[in-house]
Amino acid sequence: MPPSIPRPPSPVVVWFRDDQRLTDNPALEHAVASGHPVVCVYVHDPQPQTSRPPGAAVRWWLHESLRELDAALTAMGGGLVLLQGPERQVVEAFAVAVGAAQVCWNRRYSAAQRETDAAIKSALKARGISVPTFNGHLLREPWTVMTREEQPFQVFGAYWRAARREYAPAPPRPAPERIDFLAVPRGATASMTDLASLALQPRSPDWAGGLRATWQCGEQAGLRQLQAFLEDALDGYADKRDIPALRATSRLSPYLRFGNLSVRQSWYAALSAASAGRGGPGAAGIASGDLDKFLDEIGWREFSYYLLYHFAPLHQVNFRRQFDAMPWRDDPQALAAWQRGRTGYPLVDAGMRELWHTGWMHNRVRMVAASFLVKHLLVDWRVGEAWFWDTLVDADEASNPASWQWVAGSGADAAPYFRIFNPVLQSQKFDPQGGYLRRWVPEIARLPDAAIHAPWLAKPAQLAAASLQPGRDYPLPVVDHQEARVRALAAMDQLRGQGGKASLSE
Repeated sequence: MPPSIPRPPSPVVVWFRDDQRLTDNPALEHAVASGHPVVCVYVHDPQPQTSRPPGAAVRWWLHESLRELDAALTAMGGGLVLLQGPERQVVEAFAVAVGAAQVCWNRRYSAAQRETDAAIKSALKARGISVPTFNGHLLREPWTVMTREEQPFQVFGAYWRAARREYAPAPPRPAPERIDFLAVPRGATASMTDLASLALQPRSPDWAGGLRATWQCGEQAGLRQLQAFLEDALDGYADKRDIPALRATSRLSPYLRFGNLSVRQSWYAALSAASAGRGGPGAAGIASGDLDKFLDEIGWREFSYYLLYHFAPLHQVNFRRQFDAMPWRDDPQALAAWQRGRTGYPLVDAGMRELWHTGWMHNRVRMVAASFLVKHLLVDWRVGEAWFWDTLVDADEASNPASWQWVAGSGADAAPYFRIFNPVLQSQKFDPQGGYLRRWVPEIARLPDAAIHAPWLAKPAQLAAASLQPGRDYPLPVVDHQEARVRALAAMDQLRGQGGKASLSE
């Protein structure tokens, strides 16, 4: 009899999802520590049956992020195996094809994703393949923080106090020093493909030039952005983060969305930076308010995923079901003006143009732009959420709809519906010199500071000096603020059957 050929050890398959990094990746760390050869895979399902298809901007970032992840794995002697097709079929078939001993992943949290993962786990276990899973995306799992009555929290402050009480997240873990990869033959399964075949990037037309000019993607870029934020913007963060003309926010959201950075890395890096007192030459240290504000923003991300886990699909269902009867308006012309940054309100238009060009929008301006759509135009928040889903590089299934519901007043711990942002006052307060407006709305750039926030009210001499004719060179407002406020409050009265009191100080 011919001598038998020894079979290589059964591999552990690491299924990358929204955790596209080597550092502080619990699933990858487990696979390496198992002693088995490792196979790293990503599955692209072009027509997901149980979750939302990614928006166009997210698809662009995904391409770049996967390219960087593959390069990092290749530098360690392996690479990323790309699979395409329905997750439930593709993962099981691949695991069987390579003779996997285990398939491991970091957990996901929407109901649809959990259903898919449970079905895959059940199918793999039935074949004798173990499926260890890990927390690689959050500080705390959503089921670990509950009220005394074992019910989910519905108010952020109470949730965040409970989440932090006598708890500290585990410190981030380093990347593996080496990985013993299993070589997978090309074409081992029919679902294997290459990055170009996923067709994630725009081609005709190629609208992503602004995204490429704005962002570097992947783990190393995320680490650089985290370091730049800690050195340049954490000091003074609590106050400066609301000023859109400054580069004073972290801009970490897309890196956290794709897991190019872990939340634990961001958390501990901020604590370390504050402790070391970084903040530029001669700085006395990072104020506790700046650190606390940044950690609270991480907390809002945690709370969004908490809501995603415990409640109905956030992008479809009003958290406060009384909003199901809200008399939303169907106004395609006003919606198009909002989407294109042509509402006649410079702060709203600047934000929407920044979004279209860069795939990102300053947080303060996001609130104003979202409030304008929902309250000034009375357009259903789900329409705006869908636009952001398609145009934001940081759009995820938790923070995007949770934030829209917060602005609309329909969500958990939401801003009252009668809180109606005045876009002119917001502009005057947070962009007093008009630096942000001049960058993104160049038509009005020559107006003086006092007039730039409401061009339709500028004096004739100011308009002449700026070579600006409202209604021709820049739109007149699509709606009058006071009239829109009255209309919004009337809609709320209709919904609730009682009056509301609006604040004009916003």
